[in-house]
Amino acid sequence: MRRKRLALAAVCVALVVLCSMPVFSAKKVTITYGNFSAGSDNEPTLNAMKAAFEKANPDIEVKLQSTGFGEYFRLLQTQVAGGTAPDCYELNYENFVAFAAKNALADLSPLAKAAGLSFSGYDASALDAFKYKGKQFGVPGSYSVVLLFYNKDLFDQAKAAYPGDKWTWKDVIEAGKKIRALGDDTFGIIQTVQFWEFYKTIAQNGGSLFNADRTKFTVNSPENVEALQYMVDKIIKYNIEPTQAQKSNQGEWDMFASGKVGMLITGNWAFTFMKDKCKFKWDIAVEPGNKQKACHFFSNGYAINRSSKKQQEAMRWIAWLASSTESSMLRLDAGWETPPVSDKSVIDAYIAERPPDNRKAVFDSLKYLVTPPVIEQFSEMAEVVDLQLQKARDGEKTPKQALDDAQRELEQKIRL
Repeated sequence: MRRKRLALAAVCVALVVLCSMPVFSAKKVTITYGNFSAGSDNEPTLNAMKAAFEKANPDIEVKLQSTGFGEYFRLLQTQVAGGTAPDCYELNYENFVAFAAKNALADLSPLAKAAGLSFSGYDASALDAFKYKGKQFGVPGSYSVVLLFYNKDLFDQAKAAYPGDKWTWKDVIEAGKKIRALGDDTFGIIQTVQFWEFYKTIAQNGGSLFNADRTKFTVNSPENVEALQYMVDKIIKYNIEPTQAQKSNQGEWDMFASGKVGMLITGNWAFTFMKDKCKFKWDIAVEPGNKQKACHFFSNGYAINRSSKKQQEAMRWIAWLASSTESSMLRLDAGWETPPVSDKSVIDAYIAERPPDNRKAVFDSLKYLVTPPVIEQFSEMAEVVDLQLQKARDGEKTPKQALDDAQRELEQKIRL
């Protein structure tokens, strides 16, 4: 029944789009599309998207160029420098800024206008992430948020209330203590102490890595020290989170799926894994904050090569891929992240899927977005902070010592 309903919605939207589309010439144009996120698991879905697009647009053939994430950006940088980049390609938010700053991307607004396309169907927050200096150099293709996953069975055994909208760090610790008391091999929570978690957690405490105009690092601010103390205390002081030794090289998802962890901080990309692996009742909630809520926002988008001779055809492909109902439904059926669209039928279909029951939390999280703190020397910055966070995590330094040392090293090595 659900598939019939989704198919009917897709057909209706397709008819509206086809009726409003301009007539294109019969001459077929081949465009190249570089991507990293299809991988072995999602390659069939991308092929299905390509086939559906080409059926609706017989004058365009899409040639897919899929590369593993580990090699993708190095290859793409080489291609851009050498003038051999694909006509259009996938970029994550962190790398989008770097490519836009180097003038490698085409401005999409005039291309969309010429094709009779609009940006109105996208989620506004996701769309804004792919602007640079006021211009739309990319469109969002998918997005993910990080949430609080929790094991309902363990909460019931511990007689602890389920996570709610008003929860704070204090509630996380108190619930974690009750769950930890269930057994030596049972833990309250896993939230990795590393750079990606740190910049989000300090935002929950009103902190930041920089001052307001990004001219100075503020890594060792009192707010940030307090946030890292919270992260470390869960491991060292309360041991509601396992140490590295207690993890015994087990994956965090596997530990949660084993039924021995009450809460896990991870992204909605884990839904399919948890649905297949968890033999207990579980759900999600918007991640608690301290002074305020703050949630990760990760997005992959699509951009057009500034040097491409086929920009108009590339615009039609990436717009369809990013925002059409048919593409969105294929993505939802595959469990391939969240489509970045405002179409109520798509959103309702996503929320209706089970588990988890509270899929609405994915969209509620959009009110509290924190994007990666992108600077030109992003990788070097993350590496410096990560090393000091590990020393605090393992008890080699206090949180203040670790962040003081990170601040000093960043000031020496990174230009803002």
